[in-house]
Amino acid sequence: MPVLPGAEPFRHEGGEIGVLLCHGFTGSPQSLRPWAEHLAGRGLTVSVPLLPGHGTRWEDLQVTGWQDWYAEVDRELRALRERCARVFVGGLSMGGALALRLAARHGDAVAGVMVVNPACKVHGLSAYALPVARHLVRTTRGIASDIAKEGAAELGYDRVPLHAAHSLRVFFRLLDGELPQVTQPLLLLRSTRDHVVPPADPAHVLGRVSSLDVTEVLLEHSYHVATLDHDADRIFEESHAFIGRLAPSVGKEGTAAGG
Repeated sequence: MPVLPGAEPFRHEGGEIGVLLCHGFTGSPQSLRPWAEHLAGRGLTVSVPLLPGHGTRWEDLQVTGWQDWYAEVDRELRALRERCARVFVGGLSMGGALALRLAARHGDAVAGVMVVNPACKVHGLSAYALPVARHLVRTTRGIASDIAKEGAAELGYDRVPLHAAHSLRVFFRLLDGELPQVTQPLLLLRSTRDHVVPPADPAHVLGRVSSLDVTEVLLEHSYHVATLDHDADRIFEESHAFIGRLAPSVGKEGTAAGG
């Protein structure tokens, strides 16, 4: 199936500092493109891959699982490491969970982690029914476009395939055991009003990671897809400052801004 217009992967060749951004479940790189373009405009090498099964139609997501989504970002991280001196990872929602697993598994190969409204659990009684329900019901209603800003919209599926949702639940349970392996500096930005991911998820992440350098930023004017919402500029600025603090070469001619 052809990729939906706007859902294409984003790649920018910049300087020696790389950033890998991971989009959310049923979403696409469109939700992260303004963030990616902001960092690219400041000379960073930036990649936002399109996860398998996303950006086309929900039927394609139905036949993929967490192993496919993680493998894609893992490959992209390895590719960035080949051409960048330091690489940061980040993501929105499930993309934040993927970024945290990259940090847990790749150790010093990841210089820092930036997550926006990270998800780490499928909530509600329906989650426990997924192993059986996915064989009886194909989809449930979508979760895209939880945005406060008038006129803004996320390019995502209007249906959630239950086979994929079950795989996401399995992934979250696996990640929970790996979160203590996350030791890198962490920037966590969360919306105070999020209709997709409850406050318990980012709180759980903060309580489980082993990072000593942790910054939490509250986004008071945005819903779940904060990267397209009123607080988007704050996310962009905070993340660039976070990278600049940990990689002082950012912004210096011939390094991160030299591409």
